[in-house]
Amino acid sequence: MATSTPTPTSLSFFSSSLFLSSPSTKLPCLSLSFKTSSNPNLCIASQLSTLSILSFTGEKIGETYLDLKSAPPETARAVVHRAIITDQQNKRRGTASTLTRSEVRGGGKKPYPQKKTGRARRGSMRSPLRPGGGVIFGPKPRDWSIKINKKEKRLAISTALSSAAQNTIVVEEFGDKFEKPKTKDFMEALKRWGLDPKQKSMFLMMEVPENVNLSSRNIGTLRMLTPRTLNLFDILNCDNLVLTPDAVDYLNGRYGEDYEGDTEDDDEEEEEEGGGGEGELFLNVNMTCLILEEANENADAEQ
Repeated sequence: MATSTPTPTSLSFFSSSLFLSSPSTKLPCLSLSFKTSSNPNLCIASQLSTLSILSFTGEKIGETYLDLKSAPPETARAVVHRAIITDQQNKRRGTASTLTRSEVRGGGKKPYPQKKTGRARRGSMRSPLRPGGGVIFGPKPRDWSIKINKKEKRLAISTALSSAAQNTIVVEEFGDKFEKPKTKDFMEALKRWGLDPKQKSMFLMMEVPENVNLSSRNIGTLRMLTPRTLNLFDILNCDNLVLTPDAVDYLNGRYGEDYEGDTEDDDEEEEEEGGGGEGELFLNVNMTCLILEEANENADAEQ
């Protein structure tokens, strides 16, 4: 009798539901409503999830919602996979370099005569077959970076956040709760919020206070991120996601259904840059004309 495999609750990079072997597996999201996109050409939906807001002592003090764009289940894995591969490949420095037989120092003299030695013929001691010789088809400096569209990367992040909704909690602002840096106090706060310090947790805050940063930096399973450092790998690699109310508002505004992007601003900047180039060209032409006129006047005066 066949038994169904339960869906893992962890959002680890290797156990996330986005990377299960079955492409028909649905995203683990506490969706209360499903709204289709206003653009019929885009197969993008919005997942609405209700999250409880916890106080610093661990008590429930309210609720909030997370309304993010999400790719369809049949294409979610491909979108997230492309984004994570792009991030990892763009981090490669591409500075690995080896020397070929023509670049290795030495080896210009034939080591021994061609014949009458009984040994294999050698033309150089820097052959790839000899120790200290060149490397055959070794790595050379190269650019590993690949391009991904901004909308596609934003959709991958919002899809990963939507899939992490069931392991997401919202905690009130606790930056002023730590009067001095103390890791023990932060560990106790994690337990009050129902988090296991041995599991990987990612905190997303608008700003990380200094005492909070110093109190949590000795906990190897924690990642304290801000909107500027938010990335797809940490979202997929964590088991628990902790947000603040301001971070929820930021995510809804940045990755929500109503986000329209900065296309108009980009067009205005391009127009300004283009206008500046024409103005500089016009100024250069005027200066050239003035110089020529002065030169002609001087020539006439000399005559």
